[in-house]
Amino acid sequence: MSIKKYNGSCHCGKVKYEVDLDLSLGTSKCNCSFCSKVRNWSAMIKPAAFHLLSGKEELGSYQFGTMSATHKFCKNCGVRTYTEGYIEEIGGDFISVSLSTLDNLEPSELVEAPLWYADGRHNNWRSQPAEIRHL
Repeated sequence: MSIKKYNGSCHCGKVKYEVDLDLSLGTSKCNCSFCSKVRNWSAMIKPAAFHLLSGKEELGSYQFGTMSATHKFCKNCGVRTYTEGYIEEIGGDFISVSLSTLDNLEPSELVEAPLWYADGRHNNWRSQPAEIRHL
């Protein structure tokens, strides 16, 4: 286990954050209606490991379905930076960081990180969907 501090931001730079993340714990892709649309690739952490540095007033939010997660995005450039929420089945409070917004993430780190696929389309979060090539 190796925690590293990463800096993240939206495209225009108005939203900036830092996160303490151990990529060896895994990353994930999901086939739910939202994740499929945004081609989500993320890593989940506890809220204490996330620090919004700037741009709170620039953040828009979106919720759907059970309203258990709030997807955050920059209102200026539209880049989705992270999701925050509470789901008992996955351990309660969480933040899911969009890996594409991490500015100092080396491609080799991403390639080496374990990857989990979740079948969110069928609310079967602990199982891998039958088809993952499009994710």
